Amino acid sequence: MEPLFLTVDSGNTSLKWGLNDGHDWLREGVVAQDNKASLEPEWRNLPAPSQVIVANVAGMQAKADLAELFSLWAVEPQWVNSAAYQCGVRNYYADPEQLGCDRWAALIAAWQLERQGCLVVDAGTAMTVDALSDTGEFLGGIITPGIDVMQKILIGNVTFPEPGEGRFRAYPDSTADALYSGALHASAGAVQRMVAVLSNTLGHVPVCILSGGAAKQLQPQLNLNAKVIENLVLEGLLAIAREKLESPL
Repeated sequence: MEPLFLTVDSGNTSLKWGLNDGHDWLREGVVAQDNKASLEPEWRNLPAPSQVIVANVAGMQAKADLAELFSLWAVEPQWVNSAAYQCGVRNYYADPEQLGCDRWAALIAAWQLERQGCLVVDAGTAMTVDALSDTGEFLGGIITPGIDVMQKILIGNVTFPEPGEGRFRAYPDSTADALYSGALHASAGAVQRMVAVLSNTLGHVPVCILSGGAAKQLQPQLNLNAKVIENLVLEGLLAIAREKLESPL
């Protein structure tokens, strides 16, 4: 019987999950991190997974809540930690285990997809921009506030008229549009700067892999080959699960 993999990306704001039979995604979903309990009736109706693999960066309470949900099935969940080497990717973080497990899974997915140097961008609550070499080495990366967080920081620390919902404008003529456009420009600028740095290292311009809630907002602002992969972390978790299944020791 083919294994069934339940992959779970438990992030700061939301939780994404997918059920894969080794070939295709059979079911996928996303819920707010504070609404995990709503998963119980949906998961109860899933075919029982043979492997459960999780990237959790939302803290110990989120892990405890998930462990309770996983008790629906007689399978021990695998809680992913970053490693020095896995699935063809070598981790050059000063302390490899300190790298966020979601970033690690995303890097693995990007390497499986590209097999060459690339930038891996998660445009979520925080935005991470991570660099992979042409030989699968994670060279390092940056962390900045995400687009929404940048706006909230400004609104919380500076007196503005009630800004409302902003749109991207080349020449913003309202506070809401100015805040949103500024945050988007700042995020795009950080990515473009990392493109320049990695291009100098590789000797060619890297592909940029985008994921996260603001990926589609960010993509049109980048002057480079940027592709959006919706569930990059889940793809990386699937690769990790497959490798563990093939090499259990």
